[in-house]
Amino acid sequence: MVVVFVLVTVAVFALLAGVHRYVWRRLVGDTTAQGSLARRAGTVAVWVLPLLSVGAFAGGRAGFPFWLQRVLAWPGYLWLAVLLYLTLALLVGEAARPLLRRLLARRAARTAAAGTEPAAVPRTAALVAATSATETPAGAPAEAPVEAATDTDAPAASPAPESVPEPEAEPAPEPAPHTPADPSRRLFVARAVGGAAALAGLGTVGYGTYGVLRGPRVKRITVPLARLPRSAHGFRIAVVSDIHLGPILGRAHTRRIVDTINATSPDLVAVVGDLVDGTVADLGTAAEPLAGLEARHGSYFVTGNHEYFSGAAEWVDHVRELGLRPLENARVEIAGFDLAGVNDVAGESEGQGPDFAAALGDRDRSRASVLLAHQPVVIDDAVAHGVDLQLSGHTHGGQLWPGNLLAELANPTVAGLERYGDTQLYVSRGAGAWGPPVRVGAPSDITVVELASKRT
Repeated sequence: MVVVFVLVTVAVFALLAGVHRYVWRRLVGDTTAQGSLARRAGTVAVWVLPLLSVGAFAGGRAGFPFWLQRVLAWPGYLWLAVLLYLTLALLVGEAARPLLRRLLARRAARTAAAGTEPAAVPRTAALVAATSATETPAGAPAEAPVEAATDTDAPAASPAPESVPEPEAEPAPEPAPHTPADPSRRLFVARAVGGAAALAGLGTVGYGTYGVLRGPRVKRITVPLARLPRSAHGFRIAVVSDIHLGPILGRAHTRRIVDTINATSPDLVAVVGDLVDGTVADLGTAAEPLAGLEARHGSYFVTGNHEYFSGAAEWVDHVRELGLRPLENARVEIAGFDLAGVNDVAGESEGQGPDFAAALGDRDRSRASVLLAHQPVVIDDAVAHGVDLQLSGHTHGGQLWPGNLLAELANPTVAGLERYGDTQLYVSRGAGAWGPPVRVGAPSDITVVELASKRT
């Protein structure tokens, strides 16, 4: 296992080194002069930014002071998102480079051809004049031209018509030398493609960052449950997952989420894991606005994998103090259905993994059941225990396109509602972000799930 971890780590660092080398070459090496200030600055950035990224990832687990984690987090995490979209934009630009060079070459050829025409006119006129000079006009003496032609001390006469080169044999004019104001075609293309890639990458990351800092938007779905009684028809559960409080997203982020949830007037709030990326000592105050959640049947919490990186036991106690009820492999009866919750699978390393038998084993299966489980991968256990609806998060919907393609390889459902036998699975994209505070193609959400009865 250790050997595999080392090999994977080496492969990841090698890939990052190769990507940084490629980005440096296209954005710095191909567009700046040797020894210039721009090249020196670009080279320093390509060395410093990845070091900040490593520091941002390692800071929490290495026990860096929280203020230092915050200093490293913004540039370190954002650079990874910028690097991703710069690389994708530059790869698209590889296809545009030869097309641009060909276009510029054709334009230069047309300009050069047009520039030779004025020079051809005087040469043609000289040719005509020289030819006319050998012809004797009517009434003119014939000796003058002959004497001028045979006088060895006189300047050379105009060449005879047969000695004048044909215009068609004129060699193509040499291209004008390039000047600093008119860079070479290759340099122009490199700067054009590099500039367009930089605008695309920075613009994408900027918009994705705005989407996270603005806060999640509300989604509403209706989920029919066959065993739900008419008395519970229209019951609304506000599902929020992956808030990811940490060095970047703090108390203001929590307040936005709480205000958004309360504005929906839910009957119940379900916080489905990955609340934090840090300890209670560092982030306890950032979570305090959760005490303001308002729901008729209360607020419930289950652990996610990141809680087990941050001191899960302390966080369970803290959220209980804030008024949320942790469901640690436990179940409660709500009006019309059973609400169960299981610990995240990451808890298995601490002997606190999911226990479906404890949460669901002895329940009355004639009642509808809703399960809170952070990761969608436990859907098979939910199906085996006759769960009607599983509510999950964890995937972030991929967070950064094309991350959704990778998420699909590891999760049965990446986002939205799907059916597995008699069990339905809903996966939220989450309300925050992990790592880079950026979302592209996977906007954050809080989902109001309205339960519908099929009974007449």
